[in-house]
Amino acid sequence: METLARPWRICVTGPESTGKTTLAAMLASRFGTVWVPEYAREYALAAGRELTRDDVEPIARGQVANEDRLIGSAKGLIVFDTDLISTMVYARYYYGFLPPWIAAAARDRKSDLYLLHDIDVPFVRDAARDAAEDRKAHFELFGRALEEQRANVVIVQGDWNARNACAVAAVEEVVKR
Repeated sequence: METLARPWRICVTGPESTGKTTLAAMLASRFGTVWVPEYAREYALAAGRELTRDDVEPIARGQVANEDRLIGSAKGLIVFDTDLISTMVYARYYYGFLPPWIAAAARDRKSDLYLLHDIDVPFVRDAARDAAEDRKAHFELFGRALEEQRANVVIVQGDWNARNACAVAAVEEVVKR
């Protein structure tokens, strides 16, 4: 019986409006694989209202379902536009609440590389983004959450060309090991 190799898991993460979705799509294209969109954004736009702590678990379940649905299509690696660590950060920040199963699932589903986006790019407000003044605090919380998880983290910063180059180099380094 042939065993299929687990794809490398690459997660693009960090505060809102830092280019995560753009970078996730670029990396997937560059490495000829699939990427998993951020479920929380999709959920928030569909809800059309301010989210509450009651939305945390449905968001986490939706993120997991999207990841599980697409991982079979991965070719060597899969790129996540955020993961459950993002759900953890925002649940703690906005609601002071985190269901234990989400923390456990985040640990079990930890990516091989986290590309943590710095806040050194302009904030672009839209229907799902409204926390420009919170980005510094969010960046610090992401850093702490990733440290708690003992994650392999590379900080992505600079202009778009620098961000892309940093991310590509980091992914190439991980898959080369």
